[in-house]
Amino acid sequence: MHTVGETRYNHWFDGLALLHSFTIRDGEVYYRSKYLRSDTYNANIEANRIVVSEFGTMAYPDPCKNIFSKAFSYLSHTIPDFTDNCLINIMKCGEDFYATTETNYMRKINPQTLETLEKVDYRKYVAVNLATAHPHYDAAGNVLNMGTSIMDKGKTKYVIFKIPATVPEDKKGKNPLKHTEVFCSITSRSLLSPSYYHSFGVTENYIVFLEQPFKLDILKMSTAYIRGVNWASCLAFHKEDKTYIHIIDQRTKKPLPTKFYTDAMVVFHHVNAYEEDGCLLFDVITYEDSSLYQLFYLANLNQDFEENSRLTSIPTLRRFAVPLNVDKNAEVGSNLIELASTTARALKEKDDQVYCQPELLYEGLELPRINYAHNGKRYRYVFAAEVQWSPIPTKILKYDVLTKSSLKWGQEHCWPAEPLFVPTPDAKDEDDDFHITKWAIPSLILPLPQKSLPTLLGMLRRATRTMVGLSH
Repeated sequence: MHTVGETRYNHWFDGLALLHSFTIRDGEVYYRSKYLRSDTYNANIEANRIVVSEFGTMAYPDPCKNIFSKAFSYLSHTIPDFTDNCLINIMKCGEDFYATTETNYMRKINPQTLETLEKVDYRKYVAVNLATAHPHYDAAGNVLNMGTSIMDKGKTKYVIFKIPATVPEDKKGKNPLKHTEVFCSITSRSLLSPSYYHSFGVTENYIVFLEQPFKLDILKMSTAYIRGVNWASCLAFHKEDKTYIHIIDQRTKKPLPTKFYTDAMVVFHHVNAYEEDGCLLFDVITYEDSSLYQLFYLANLNQDFEENSRLTSIPTLRRFAVPLNVDKNAEVGSNLIELASTTARALKEKDDQVYCQPELLYEGLELPRINYAHNGKRYRYVFAAEVQWSPIPTKILKYDVLTKSSLKWGQEHCWPAEPLFVPTPDAKDEDDDFHITKWAIPSLILPLPQKSLPTLLGMLRRATRTMVGLSH
């Protein structure tokens, strides 16, 4: 929901969260949707206008307050109390489900009825002001996530934390969140300008975190309210800087001592990561700058959108390779990667630094997903929305990282959402997804003698829609 009363959000990513539910049962798909009844939603609806700030929209709750009340309001926004408009993802924690965003708030939901339940503040369990909406899960269902702790005890840190799937009987409190533990923390390279990040990667033994030069200016953020600008304006891309690659060993809970880095880039989505012959490989969608966010201001989403919003930076799937054990005697300038599976390089430099040069796999895809059973392991397929020069997806893409080939599905006047991979129960193949080819194809073949070519093509199109709909 982008409009409340006569007010409108500035940015596409600010809209009030809408929950979607798809239930596949007995060959039928059932759908329902419901707005997340967050405190933000309730306050806006009650006031019949936007009164809670989002990242791209600064809101002012009561324009009629006197000057003293306004001054107090400005002070209270110095360290902002963020929105609970949890519109990015759904997280499973123990037996519970939560709608999540990138602030410190989550909302518990009922997955059957989509009813909004209690509001949860991460800060009660771990000292973070921001957290990603893309956590990882291990085989036991434990949640691994990370967030930013801003100026806590004189430091700004990236905190990796773990939420157990179950709570031992001898421990008080059955809520797994109460037993959250800090796994590791990394001090930000800048006290007042921490990196923005949307996701991270994991393998069996390691965690991959990219500290990119897309930074949040804390001083600007603390004065955004009084200056009448949004928090998004406090984000800046520093193209002259580097992207630092932090590799954390899950066994020692400490980062590797070698300083890995690559060129300045912006990454929203990690695809997958895995280990191979003493190296760690990770695949990410990269941008050359931060222009993507600017495209989605609603002022740009008009009738001239297609003409005016050609992507200046194409989202590109790139593979990085990092040597887990660096030979200190290796020559400066030598390539430390000797894998036949990738052309990615890691060049030894002075002072224990390694420059990582990625392999370009595919240009023009976003919102990647994989068969999560292969998360952190060698894998083959990426499912994504294909985008070329426009940020609006028109096709669903299945990309094979082994053969570097792809399959695409699209239909006129259809704009697919983020594809979700649903594996067949007891599937053996990585790409064995839930579809209905076994009975759909015979039902097409039987009536062929009586059908004309145009009718047949129509039937094929309908069958394709059915299979793709059920698959995703």
